[in-house]
Amino acid sequence: MKFKATAGLLASVALWTTTAQAEETVLTALPDQVTAWVENFNPFNQTTAAPSVMHFMYEPLIIFNALDGGKPIFRLATAFDYADDLGSITVTLRDGVKWSDGEAFTADDVMKSFDLALSNPALDSVGMAQMLSGVEKLDDKTVRFNLATPSSQAMYQIVRVPIVPEHVWSGVDDPVTFTNPNPVGSGPLTEIRRFTPQEYTQCRNDNYWDADSLKVDCMRFPQIANNDQALAAAANGELDWMGSFLPDIDNTFVAKDPEHHSYWLPGGSLVAFYMNFEAPEAGDKAAFNDVNFRRAVSMAFDREAMVEIAGYGYPTINQYPSGLGRAFHAWNNDGVDEKFGAFTQYDIEAAKALLAKAGFKDINGDGFVESPDGEQIDLEVIVPNGWTDWVNSCQIAVEGLNAAGIKANVSTPEAAVWTEKLITGEYDMAINSVRVGATPFNQYLDSLHTNNQAKSRFAASRYYNKELSALLDTFTQTSDTEKQMEIMAEVQEIIGEEMPLAYVFNNPRWYQYNTKRFTGFFNADNPVANPVVHKTNPARLVHLLNLRPAE
Repeated sequence: MKFKATAGLLASVALWTTTAQAEETVLTALPDQVTAWVENFNPFNQTTAAPSVMHFMYEPLIIFNALDGGKPIFRLATAFDYADDLGSITVTLRDGVKWSDGEAFTADDVMKSFDLALSNPALDSVGMAQMLSGVEKLDDKTVRFNLATPSSQAMYQIVRVPIVPEHVWSGVDDPVTFTNPNPVGSGPLTEIRRFTPQEYTQCRNDNYWDADSLKVDCMRFPQIANNDQALAAAANGELDWMGSFLPDIDNTFVAKDPEHHSYWLPGGSLVAFYMNFEAPEAGDKAAFNDVNFRRAVSMAFDREAMVEIAGYGYPTINQYPSGLGRAFHAWNNDGVDEKFGAFTQYDIEAAKALLAKAGFKDINGDGFVESPDGEQIDLEVIVPNGWTDWVNSCQIAVEGLNAAGIKANVSTPEAAVWTEKLITGEYDMAINSVRVGATPFNQYLDSLHTNNQAKSRFAASRYYNKELSALLDTFTQTSDTEKQMEIMAEVQEIIGEEMPLAYVFNNPRWYQYNTKRFTGFFNADNPVANPVVHKTNPARLVHLLNLRPAE
């Protein structure tokens, strides 16, 4: 299978051009909510790195467009070619690309980037050590990725590894703690013009290979801590591009400036409650390793209230025992719904009965159950501070858990601390999201594959199932859709029976924009690619290159 960039495809990501602006254009964006920005530009860092590092500072090899059937948009690479046996992928690199310091981009940079990931487990958030048996430089513009197991899906994961300059990173003593204070990047915006904990500005790379498409000179990132502050700034017209939960959005945001304030909420990530199979406390750990306890937890969740009350009706309820979600209903194994569908229905009395049947009972008379061995169960449910829709969902969840006899409370650490706790396993339970792709494969791979556990916040449950992982691996070894459907049906059977995560809803892709200063924003009438400005969305680079100063 061979995929190449074409002039038509590259042209499609630029909707129109305008005359050069005499003055510098600055776009204000909100990609993340934090109490203070941290001066860290290491693209491998998952917790404190600035949210504009990936994609804007370090361009990916390829962007796979989820809103266009996963079609490739080529960036640092111009082609990739799977071997007939799916055992390797040969990638052609773009000619004429320079780093922001003027050095030429070559295969040596790709080799160094993957060496960093393969030799430092803390940097390997995508699971390259398990996926790749090696990386070869064929010439200055060609690299071959040799796969440990044949996989038709490998390229989707490979492009998530940041590509950094070999001539800079070869001199870094500790790439894990390195904050990259003087970043040298390949993307459109690499110069940190100003940085404080309250605001920073990131400006144009004078050596950017696609400079003709870039009409935004700088991006400004104000520090905003929570959804309420985001709403105030958005309503006042202070933000150009953002993605936050805004309650009653038509009245609180659009109505403030109907001519310029708009939003688009296409279907997005899968949201679930993660139960830590290796929870720090013995009673919590024993409970989470009992499937009947996990099922009772799920039945204690009022998903409709989470969607309608906490989410103002924006999310889509997910009551699939497999977590599949409505967007992938064509893949659904109806038998899984029949066998396990009762465990995703809100039913406090059934939850209590299931706990009692499994041996969980109140021993000390405080109204909450202990484990069958008499160990205390006391669950702290973590959610990022200021993420009001998720905080309210967790409060609804805790009310249900307490009503079912499970002691629980909500804790709201900062987003970076929440992420760190998920990765290190220092938590009991957490609300979390999982990225979706063109098929259900990605959401299961990222969250449940054994190889990915404890490597990112998406695979934080510490749930290890070799049979499930083997099926996911088998899915990658065929491009036959009918066979993939059969494999996915088996995957759903295991997930439905085991319930490793308690799925609750699918978030929309949170996205709001203001056309007063810039135009070209993606929307329902112009659905070019995923429009979200969040750091997990590589297609935001495509969006940036489509924006133009308003005339």
